[in-house]
Amino acid sequence: MQLEEFLAQVRDRGEYRSREETEHVCEAVLWALATRIAPEEADELAARLPAPLDEALHLDRGRPESFDCDEFLRRVSVQTGARPRTAEWDADAVLSTVADAVPDRQLDELLSGLPARYAEFFGRSSPG
Repeated sequence: MQLEEFLAQVRDRGEYRSREETEHVCEAVLWALATRIAPEEADELAARLPAPLDEALHLDRGRPESFDCDEFLRRVSVQTGARPRTAEWDADAVLSTVADAVPDRQLDELLSGLPARYAEFFGRSSPG
């Protein structure tokens, strides 16, 4: 998926006012996700996303942190300056677009290492 198409989808889904706001939200959500997943998973995901959005997934870090969805949303809200409910909207807009940009198998592998509720952000129903 090309950058303009990716940003247009996120902007439409999130109802953002500008390209700058859309890019900022994308970077915040992808950064928070990158802190939660293994560096190898982040690199594989980054390879499917257009530059410069892929850069948010390339962190200089070691092992991934283990945190639940509430903490994920808190981290997104800190990055964007939004309330947690808005952060949930942001995560849905960005990660459902990520789900459109990556093969199902790759997404399934990514989700297998995350708590079930994360699936909802990617536009999938939680198992069970």
